[in-house]
Amino acid sequence: MAVLVRRGAQTLKRSIPRWVTTSGTVSNLSKRFSSGAAAKVYKNETAFAPLETFTEEETMMRGMVQKFAQERIAPLVATMDANSKMEQSVIRELFELGLMGIQIDQEFGGTGASFISSILVIEELAKVDPSVSVFCDIQNTLINTLFVNLGTEEQKSYYLPRLAKEMVGSFCLSEAESGSDAFSLRTTAEKHKDYYIINGSKMWISNAEHAGVFLVMANANPSSGYKGITCFIVPRDTEGLFIGKKEDKLGLRASSTCPLTFENMKIPESNILGQLGQGYKYAISMLNEGRIGIAAQMLGLAQGCFDQTIPYTKQRVQFGKKIFEFQGMQHQIAHVATQIEAARLLTYNAARLREAGQPFIKQACIAKYYASEVASLTASKCIEWMGGVGFTKDYPIEKYYRDCKIGSIYEGTSNIQLSTIAKFIHDEY
Repeated sequence: MAVLVRRGAQTLKRSIPRWVTTSGTVSNLSKRFSSGAAAKVYKNETAFAPLETFTEEETMMRGMVQKFAQERIAPLVATMDANSKMEQSVIRELFELGLMGIQIDQEFGGTGASFISSILVIEELAKVDPSVSVFCDIQNTLINTLFVNLGTEEQKSYYLPRLAKEMVGSFCLSEAESGSDAFSLRTTAEKHKDYYIINGSKMWISNAEHAGVFLVMANANPSSGYKGITCFIVPRDTEGLFIGKKEDKLGLRASSTCPLTFENMKIPESNILGQLGQGYKYAISMLNEGRIGIAAQMLGLAQGCFDQTIPYTKQRVQFGKKIFEFQGMQHQIAHVATQIEAARLLTYNAARLREAGQPFIKQACIAKYYASEVASLTASKCIEWMGGVGFTKDYPIEKYYRDCKIGSIYEGTSNIQLSTIAKFIHDEY
C-alpha cells in the first residue's frame, strides 16, 4: 500500500487539475481526469470540469486511504474510543503510508501531493474515525504548512523529514482566557540576549500526547498588543515544558487533548518560526486554511454515519415492510443526502480555490460552518432512523453523534464563521 502511494507521488503534480484551461481538447481533458468525465469546451476553448473530478493520483490516494481505513483502522475504533487512546500501530502506519506529510516535497521525504489530496485523505479517514482524521488534519494543514511556508532552510531541513516520517506536531494557540478571542493570549516571551524565556499556559492542545514538536504562540512584546505575538518552535524535551493530563472528552476520545504549562522555558532566538511579531498573521492564515480541513472532517463524518445507517433501514421490517420503503423515511433520507452533497461541493470548492491561489476565506468559513451543521443533522437523524439500537454502543452511530459536536466549536466556532461571512457580505455590497 505504501509503495502504491509513493509511486503515485512520483508523478503527482502539486497543483490541482487545470479546471479552466485555454489549451487542449475534450479528448485531452478526458485523459487528464480519472473519472473520464468530459469537460465542456466552448467557442473560446475554455474548459470546465466538475468539482468532484480528480487526477489519477488523487483518485489512487483516495482509494488507498479507503482501504487502509476499513482494513486497519475500523477494527480498532471502538477500543481506541473506550480507552481514549490512539493505537501506536495506527500512528505508525499513517507515517508509513505518507499520510502525515502529504504536501511535504519529496526532497524532504514527503509525498509531494496536492492540497486537495490532503482534503480527500481527511474526509476518508473521518468516515471511519474522526479522531484519526483530525490527528492527520492538524499535521498536514497546520504544522507542515507552517514549516513549509515560514521555515528557514535550516528549520526545514531538520523538521520536514521528521514530520514526514516520524514526528507528530502540535499547534498551541488557545488559552483559558483566549478562545474565540484568540489574540488576547497571555503567554509571554521575554527577550534575553539570543534567547527568549517563555511563561504561560495553553489549553485544548490537540495531538499533545504524541507531539515531538510544538508551535507555540507567545507575545514577545505585550505593549504592542496582538502585534507582539510570535510563533516559537518548541521541542518536546525542552526544559520548562509540562504536558498536563488528557481531557476526558465527549467525543474524539482517541485524539489527545491536553493543557500545556511553560515555566521559564528557554527558547533560542533561532527557534522563531517566521518573523518576530507576525504570529497573529500566521495564525489567521493557518486557521483559514485549517477550516477547510475541518469541513472535510465533518463531511466525512456525516457520510460515514449515513453509510452505516442506510443498510439497516433496508433490512429492518416494521408493519410488514422495510422501514426504508415508507415515504416519510424516504423523504428524510433524501433530505439528509442532499445536505451531505451540498457540504461536499462547498468543501471541494473552498479547497480548489485555496489550491488555485484564489481568495478562499469566505468559502472556507461557509464550508466549515455548513459541514458542521450537516454532520450534526446527519448523526441525529441516523440515531432516530436506527431507533433503540442507534442509542447503544453496539453500533457506531452514537460515536458519530458524540464526535460531531466539536465541529461547531474548534478552529473557530460557528458564530465566528457567521461573523466572518457577514463581514465579507458587508464589504461586497
